Amino acid sequence: MLEGAWTLTRTISHADGAEHRFDGTAVFRWDVSGLIQDEEGVLSATDGRPGLRATRRYLWREDRKTVDILFEDGRPFHSIPLGVDRPEAVHECPPDTYRVAYDFGDPAAWTARWHVSGPRKDYVMKSRYRRAPGASAAG
Repeated sequence: MLEGAWTLTRTISHADGAEHRFDGTAVFRWDVSGLIQDEEGVLSATDGRPGLRATRRYLWREDRKTVDILFEDGRPFHSIPLGVDRPEAVHECPPDTYRVAYDFGDPAAWTARWHVSGPRKDYVMKSRYRRAPGASAAG
């Protein structure tokens, strides 16, 4: 379902009122162990400062009942159950907590909504992935 190219729009809303936006692409491709998720784009503040190039990579590894999402170096990030349109997960990174709610209900567009909280962090990050123009789901 995820393999291929996606346009990606991400908003980051901090509790102190600061706002950031990421515009770019996400590409999911297979390797011998599962899917590799590569994101690249520009992260901008809404205060007019110039944007910065940003990249990110995750590894998606499926077993019989779950999908494990790993950091690029193979460390565990979180797991979600297979076959669920709206799975949720938690990643503890003491003293911070990362909670995610995915919505895979539409095969042409899906979302991930993160709420991050801790002594120094308090923000909501919403990512919207749309199938890139001309791209189709592999399968």
